Amino acid sequence: MTILPDITNELKEKLNNLPALPGIYKFYDGSGNIIYIGKSKCLKNRVRSYFMKSPKWEKVKKMICFIQDVEYIVTDTHLEARLLECELIKTIKPYFNAQMKNDQRYVYLKVAENNSYNPLTVVAERKEASFGPFRSRYTLLDIINSFKNIYPIKKSSQTYLFDYHLIPLSLTIDEFEENRKNLLDLLTDSLKFDLFLSELELKMTEAASFFKYETASMYRDIINGLKYIKHGISAYENLLNRNILLKIPYPGGIKLFYISNGFILYKETFTIVKAKDIRAFIQKGIYRMNISGTHLNSNIDLEITEKKQIDFRDILCSEILALPEDMVILL
Repeated sequence: MTILPDITNELKEKLNNLPALPGIYKFYDGSGNIIYIGKSKCLKNRVRSYFMKSPKWEKVKKMICFIQDVEYIVTDTHLEARLLECELIKTIKPYFNAQMKNDQRYVYLKVAENNSYNPLTVVAERKEASFGPFRSRYTLLDIINSFKNIYPIKKSSQTYLFDYHLIPLSLTIDEFEENRKNLLDLLTDSLKFDLFLSELELKMTEAASFFKYETASMYRDIINGLKYIKHGISAYENLLNRNILLKIPYPGGIKLFYISNGFILYKETFTIVKAKDIRAFIQKGIYRMNISGTHLNSNIDLEITEKKQIDFRDILCSEILALPEDMVILL
């Protein structure tokens, strides 16, 4: 990689001495402000890529002229780099970072309690009959608006009954109450949710077979919206309900992680891991699990609220699912 010639010698020297290790990097502007935080499995390659003649991303083109300095922190594993990046973004909120820094804006999907034009609504805080949190208010509002075209939803003994209406129907009090009950059932029972999803897919296929492509596309959008909601409610549910031991290689050997309820409770490095080491490590993890509020998802003084936790949760679970089976032990 050929680095841009018009950067300072000091910055060029830092770029040339970057380690080929996992970690996070911080870009500073001329006033000493952190304007971007990123992570990588290989700091050397990732950071240097910003200073090439033809950067791939439009954001890099806008940001590169502001970068006057770079600092980095090496981590043992890519998992720790991702978690540290998340923590720092939430704390510092750099200008050029878009994701994870505005978790206070995350919202909940709520089944309305009173008769209204739409039985689903968006709320800022968890309330009764609410689900989430979800990252995007606008995505959730679009989904809610698409749902109103299939109300009222009725339940038969075997399936759900509904039709697509180009102009949403007004609901009577009885229809609203039935709709509300069915929505609550769908959002709290995965079997009923899947049954409803299957009925939507049948409706979409039927509409397409009669060349009603606009109606079919509407059903498709509702299906995609339901999948988004399901992910927000129950993504990684099986993993989050288990205690997990991770064995991840790092340059010095093996690093063990004890995970419970979506939190790293304990971690330790070993040159070589023996069976007795794993048994002792698990006992330490169990001890940490019994100490309320003790976790290592955050390495800095960061209060982990429910909204903040979904970012850490998604990072942790996606990394676990990407690991080979022999590195993951379900306890």
